[in-house]
Amino acid sequence: MRGKDPMPLSPGPFTGRTVTGLAQDLREGRTSSTELVKQALDAIAELDPQLNAFVTVDADGALAAARRADDELAGGVDRGPLHGVPVGVKDLIEVAGLPATMGSRHFADHLPDADAECVTRLRRAGAVIVGKTTTHEFAYGPTGDRSATGPSRNPWDPARMTGGSSGGSAAAVAAGMVPLALGTDTGGSVRIPAALCGIAGFKPAYGAIPADGVFPLSRTLDHVGVLAGDERDCLLAYRCLTSAQLREDTAPARVAWLDPAGLFAGDSRVASTVRAVSGVEEEVRLPAGVAETLRETYAVIQSCETAAVHATRLAEAHGLFDPEVLERLRVAAELPGWRYVQAMDERPRLAEAVSTLFDGHDVIALPAVPLTAPLLQQRETELNGEPVAVRAALLALTSPWNVLGLPALTVPAGTVDDLPVGLQLVCRPGRELLLFEAATARRS
Repeated sequence: MRGKDPMPLSPGPFTGRTVTGLAQDLREGRTSSTELVKQALDAIAELDPQLNAFVTVDADGALAAARRADDELAGGVDRGPLHGVPVGVKDLIEVAGLPATMGSRHFADHLPDADAECVTRLRRAGAVIVGKTTTHEFAYGPTGDRSATGPSRNPWDPARMTGGSSGGSAAAVAAGMVPLALGTDTGGSVRIPAALCGIAGFKPAYGAIPADGVFPLSRTLDHVGVLAGDERDCLLAYRCLTSAQLREDTAPARVAWLDPAGLFAGDSRVASTVRAVSGVEEEVRLPAGVAETLRETYAVIQSCETAAVHATRLAEAHGLFDPEVLERLRVAAELPGWRYVQAMDERPRLAEAVSTLFDGHDVIALPAVPLTAPLLQQRETELNGEPVAVRAALLALTSPWNVLGLPALTVPAGTVDDLPVGLQLVCRPGRELLLFEAATARRS
């Protein structure tokens, strides 16, 4: 992590530390869960006033859970690699006894009495939840700077956006406040902030991590995902959160580069930097017309499903929405039902067309985001001499894989203008281990 004026930041206690390393330290007596949680709480107190990564911190609950984790390890009960590790949870995901505001004034007083299923699985694995992380209001935005509690800020430059909507989770991990966090991803909401903040983010296949107890944005596009310092920690967390069988492969992953210009004409420096880090030489391209259809299909499905979620609030309490979110919801509500039916019918045809990318390849590589982190509240930028909507640019390379429900991982891939960029890797469901293998292979 790098700090930049006007608010330079020092790395938190978990910067550069892996969950595997923490687990080893715990089991060999070099630290305790209580000590790790105290480090997390101290870091949050120091860094969060500048970053707004957390909306709720549960110091008492986290310390009590840490003491239980220490007692269990001392008594021979070992729940696995997350046992005793402090974790952040996006404020769209319900945690019993902690506020779940969804980043909105509509839910300012909402206090769930039960955990989301993914939180239940985290606790079962021994993880210690230290607090809830900032989300773009109702997760309806890839910028991460529209929330009732204010914007999450990028640790590399707090004047810039984290990306969204899981921006608080990304900032918390990137700043070293916690080593791991949960997020959600409907069009890129794990991978976009992971890339802009210089960490790893994984969106599994659709339904691979249960979404029970997670406030919906778009029910057929929503995924629960994880953010961590690197892909290996993402895999550790994923194994604890999913019941999906991970296929073991003996052959190395065959990786091809997908020219991002076929999806969106982004910053060429980002594309060249990411490709150089990927080390991928073979190239594939989307069939003609598929990129535009993917964009339209995503936009229609998300808009219609999101409008359905908020129809009553729009009619009865529209004044409680953030103005930008409200305007987007009003536009979404005007889409006719036949557009939604057409878009849903289009999905199988798009899946068939995109499947050709995997003929002879296991993993497709491309940038996660086609530009570096914009400034907070920036809504238009210039790419290749042309004005471009920031929201469209942020979503362009991630949202197709939500439409298709494919696993997608982003990992750090260097910097452009001293700001992070991310390499995105995509595979078919069931080939996730090859995805992580390809991410790790780029280090050698």
